Amino acid sequence: MNTTAPLLVLIAGPYRSGTDGDPAAIARNLERLEEAAAPLHRLGHVPMIGEWVALPTLRGLTDAEAAESDVMYDTAARLLQHCDAVLRLPGESAGADTDVRIARERGIPVYFSIEEVPAA
Repeated sequence: MNTTAPLLVLIAGPYRSGTDGDPAAIARNLERLEEAAAPLHRLGHVPMIGEWVALPTLRGLTDAEAAESDVMYDTAARLLQHCDAVLRLPGESAGADTDVRIARERGIPVYFSIEEVPAA
């Protein structure tokens, strides 16, 4: 039986953190974030990762526009105006911690494991 309507769930966790800018390490972090997408989908929800939106946005900005703000953080903050929940994955990440803070300020649920997320 469905316990809730489908949620738009922001998956938050390390992306650049702990990588020293190494593209392979960043790619591995994105893969870890993406590994949470299918389980959320199976629960009936819509997974969202800020980098899915921020990376194409960055490619479309001029260097001056990109330098004006941190597009990654800005995108996540904007997405959180539309998300219904956050799934915070393990690992040190200032950005993910900010996502959790914003979610709590908005009063939306923050889950720390896929097992905590109710099925839709």
